[in-house]
Amino acid sequence: MEYQSSFTSPLGYLILKSDGQSITGIYFSENSIQEQNTCEVLEKCKELLANYFSGKTIAFEIPLHPEGTEFQQKVWNELLKIPYGETITYLELAVRLGDAKAVRAVGMANGRNPIAILIPCHRVIGAGNKMTGYAGGTGRKKILLELEMKYNPIRRTLF
Repeated sequence: MEYQSSFTSPLGYLILKSDGQSITGIYFSENSIQEQNTCEVLEKCKELLANYFSGKTIAFEIPLHPEGTEFQQKVWNELLKIPYGETITYLELAVRLGDAKAVRAVGMANGRNPIAILIPCHRVIGAGNKMTGYAGGTGRKKILLELEMKYNPIRRTLF
């Protein structure tokens, strides 16, 4: 069974999806969903997101189950290793995965991340610290990075 619920964030509505055991999707939306079918995992996710946006949570302790190809899974798992408040480039991500030539494929997989924010694809930026593509829009990406910079205990410049 699939569960879904809305969460109102500073970036607009987020649609949260779960299989009842883990988070399977978080998507930006212009609208809240009318029929909400929630579960314990979604309620925990809402709490974590509220704490994230208020600076109280810098790590998410919740099971994730994004659906994707084996390569996409590798990219998304590597994204989870990027510390809160830090950024890397698409090239650095490709190098971490063992193939600098795969930078475009890495970018495509990054853009297909089905679990926004919790799998921090917003922490990947372009060469020269350029603010580049984000499925939720570069404006939202900038806001997320600024939020993390504000609450980052290390307080490094992100971009």
